[in-house]
Amino acid sequence: MATTAEKTGEGALVDPDFRADVLRGLAATPRAIPARWFYDRRGSELFEEITDVPEYYPTRTEAALLDAIGPAVARATGKGRAVVEFGSGSSAKTPRLLSAIAPAAYVPIDISGDFLRDSAAELAQAFPGLAVHPVEANFMAPVPLPDAVADLPKLGFFPGSTIGNMTARAAVDLLRTMRDSLGEGAHLLIGIDRVKEPAVLEAAYDDAQGVTAAFNLNLLTRINRELNGDIPVDAFRHRAIWNADIERIEMHLEATRDMRFTVEGERFSMQAGETIHTENSHKYTLSGARVLLRAGGWTVLDTWSDADDRFALFLAEAQPHPMAP
Repeated sequence: MATTAEKTGEGALVDPDFRADVLRGLAATPRAIPARWFYDRRGSELFEEITDVPEYYPTRTEAALLDAIGPAVARATGKGRAVVEFGSGSSAKTPRLLSAIAPAAYVPIDISGDFLRDSAAELAQAFPGLAVHPVEANFMAPVPLPDAVADLPKLGFFPGSTIGNMTARAAVDLLRTMRDSLGEGAHLLIGIDRVKEPAVLEAAYDDAQGVTAAFNLNLLTRINRELNGDIPVDAFRHRAIWNADIERIEMHLEATRDMRFTVEGERFSMQAGETIHTENSHKYTLSGARVLLRAGGWTVLDTWSDADDRFALFLAEAQPHPMAP
């Protein structure tokens, strides 16, 4: 559910959840800020740039998979569904799915309102016969869907391996929330990145052009702009680290010198080498992904992976909960 923004003294709007998460995260040990706050307008634009850098394989791999499996998804789900995309961003991959399955409606859900409306308008132009109902909301909480799609069967779409940004517990909670939002009998097409060589993963999250670094550092710029901060952005550097024990890439902002700064009038200090943990990207084996989906209330119907076993798409169904003996 989208939160109500409040006005600062200068009249700018600020999300109270953003304020609370930042202040809590900067005071925590270790320091951490949820990755969902990357996505102001500039952050959303930078992420779209990331998907085009040579090292970032997930977008290209998933797009090719969607082209290949479109007919199979259409056969499995049937015509006339409402496609509900969680965290739609620019909806760059969505046309591939919509062209394949002939849906009755499209519901993009995203936390970045301006970006959401622009991309929804572009997609409506590309598919003039399709009803498009954008919803500005945080999809981590239950999202009431528009009345116009209430009676339509649903196909949830969650590409990009965004599920990997969450801990296993949070991922299961989200999958259950999606199940509740979409309803029993709904389908879910979800992208999940696979475990692979650390060097490939680290390069994908620390590209030579520095786009991912700019994306990470933009979080500090947003804090300064929206929360009256004076964080010295140039005193931080981007770090991407493979944590083999938990099978995830971690993104951090590392202080390059000792510093003091304020945010919303609260004072903080950091020493050189300290970090703010900003994102996780968990990677899964095929069996691990199936267990995750099952724990979230989804039964896997089919799985597709690329020839290099880098990325997988899963089609799952929200079947009735089985009676346990």
